[in-house]
Amino acid sequence: MTMENNLAQKITSLATILALPFALGAFLLTWAPAKQFNLTDPAYDGFVQPRSIAKIVEITQDSTVTVFCDYTDKKYTLGSAFAVELKHSQGNKYITTLLTNIHVIERCLEANTSISVLSIGGKEVEAVIDRVDEENDIAVLATTLKLNTLSFSNYKPYPGYWIAAVGSADGYEGSVAFGNVLNMETYEILITAPLSSGNSGGPLIDNEGNVVGINTKSPVGEEYQYNLSMSLDALCIKIMKCDENVFWKIEE
Repeated sequence: MTMENNLAQKITSLATILALPFALGAFLLTWAPAKQFNLTDPAYDGFVQPRSIAKIVEITQDSTVTVFCDYTDKKYTLGSAFAVELKHSQGNKYITTLLTNIHVIERCLEANTSISVLSIGGKEVEAVIDRVDEENDIAVLATTLKLNTLSFSNYKPYPGYWIAAVGSADGYEGSVAFGNVLNMETYEILITAPLSSGNSGGPLIDNEGNVVGINTKSPVGEEYQYNLSMSLDALCIKIMKCDENVFWKIEE
């Protein structure tokens, strides 16, 4: 081996040794954001927005309907409802159970008054009232429309949690509003997401696309900078039987 070759090998080895720290640093720089990405998984952090907002919005919209009560060309009440896995007593004709607000279908509590529901891009179909909780403004409907059901969240929301409200705001089907949980009362969730007439009865979802509440109303008065959604706890009062310790599990 010549002296020139030996010198070249030494220079190459030295360059490799010097390059290793830089390569390691580059690896750590690229690995750190990836690790942080994992740490902000919505399954473990209710404060972060979903990784795919479009996906959970699409799923929620597909399970949400517009509700028409006492519909004619001159008068009707309009709101929203969403499909859930909950038993009703209206017979096999009605294949889907919906949750909404009582004030959405209040005119239809009397007999011989029709209710219809409309999915996005679909057609109006029949719905009937199954049971109600007037005090907490919750109603259960049964419909002939086949819809995929939304799941209840396994966690109660906390102040600051990311949320989205879906419904027919002012009659615009599939409207979506984003915000966060401002605070909670016994059976109400205070949210910053804007609600309009027609949103009532629609789902409030968390960053995993699971339902945490039923959008209900805006407090009267310009001084209020929040809106209200009924929490899942309210369902356990009259609407369904719940496990003693875990409110989101339904007893068969």
